[in-house]
Amino acid sequence: MQVTETSNEGLRREFKVVVPAADINDRVNSRLTQLGNQVRLPGFRPGKVPMSILRQRYGRSVMGEVLELAVNETSQTTMSERGIRPALQPKIEITSFDEGKDLEYTMAVEVLPDVVPGDFSDIELERLKAEADDAVIADALAKIAAQQKRFEAPKKARAAKLGDQVLIDFEGQLDGVKRPEMAGQDFELELGSNRLIPGFEDQLVGVKAGADKTVEVTFPEDYPAKDFAGKSAVFEVKVKEVREPVEVPVDEDLAKSLGFDDLEALKAAVRRQTESEFENAARQRLKRQLLDQLAEREIFEVPAGMVDLEFNTIWQQIEAARRHHLETKDDPDHHHEHDPDLDKPEEELRAEYRAIAERRVRLGLLLSEVGRLNNIQITQEELNRAMIAEARRYPGQERQVLEFFQKNPQAIDNLRAPILEDKVVDFIIEQAKVTERTVSPEELFRDPDAPAEGENAKKPAKKAAGTKKPATKAKKAKVDEGDEAKAE
Repeated sequence: MQVTETSNEGLRREFKVVVPAADINDRVNSRLTQLGNQVRLPGFRPGKVPMSILRQRYGRSVMGEVLELAVNETSQTTMSERGIRPALQPKIEITSFDEGKDLEYTMAVEVLPDVVPGDFSDIELERLKAEADDAVIADALAKIAAQQKRFEAPKKARAAKLGDQVLIDFEGQLDGVKRPEMAGQDFELELGSNRLIPGFEDQLVGVKAGADKTVEVTFPEDYPAKDFAGKSAVFEVKVKEVREPVEVPVDEDLAKSLGFDDLEALKAAVRRQTESEFENAARQRLKRQLLDQLAEREIFEVPAGMVDLEFNTIWQQIEAARRHHLETKDDPDHHHEHDPDLDKPEEELRAEYRAIAERRVRLGLLLSEVGRLNNIQITQEELNRAMIAEARRYPGQERQVLEFFQKNPQAIDNLRAPILEDKVVDFIIEQAKVTERTVSPEELFRDPDAPAEGENAKKPAKKAAGTKKPATKAKKAKVDEGDEAKAE
């Protein structure tokens, strides 16, 4: 085998490889001999089939098999002898081959960069801590009770007021034409919930059951459906019932209705859940700080092919969100939370998310190397816990989920990356300088990219390359914190 390096630029290497015809011929003869000992042909004993007949019958298929094997073996040997760690599968193109002649092919491969992690002891982090005190638990219980709120007809008939629920049928007209998408029956509307067009609910304050009401509204100028934006509409509304809210107190009955023995058991469960949520949020904020600092200080070239793959994954999410936006923007019943990213030119969005993809690849390579250098391993017990946790996400199907993992090793491999990432992150945090600060739950859960309280609300949130994941208000490309970097 003759190997010539034809290009060496950055992380990209290209080679020309020549495998002698004699080597290919020996491989073909060896494989045909092996087949001769296995196949049975009429008139010949096993192992006695002449080579000429074997070559005539199986020569073409054996040649294809031999060429594939020769390319695989010689390409692996080429990289191994030169200490090349490929970032992705090499791209191979056969440039010349005829039977009886040398096999020639080119191989282009991107190599993994030499990552030399810095000293993590000078990293300064702040761990936020929120207390699940009695006031927090009382607020959580009040929210649970509010979710159990129901509506009933008042003992004495009266006009509807804010906070009441009305059961209505309605039919709308736009430009004097009835539109089927503007009609509804037995629609339960809580007055003051702002579920419908601004002004609609206000005009139902004061109505009584059995009343007919004409409601006139104007669609907002920025209404997603262009056919409706800025236009006036008229709705004929039939009020069928007026119901008042029945508040559910936080008491023993509430606890028992939720499956608890008593109120104290409910409070204990809420406290455990709240403390767990606070701990998870604090960890994610700490991890986010660490990844942001690592992204800024650990600068090295990353393989373009890996960035392309990561960007393509992200961009598929972006395109799906944009398609959904286009498909639903003309639906007046579909309420959009405006996402300014969807209005950006595609070129600008591509540049923004490619920078994010590059950040994620760089962090993934860094964490992977830290794990390798420090022999950070994943135990079978950790994998088992991850499988059980995943199975619990599908109540009633736990057995099927666990069986799926048993039959699909690749699925188990997908659990390894986030486990390893968390262990490497913990390893780095142990070396960093970490201070602790007690904050309110609101501050703990506040988006770190959002303007601080007192700042101009219109000030754009920080969105430096890679410091914010592709998750927008429309959740068009939500990526969990644990997927920020992929340490594999």
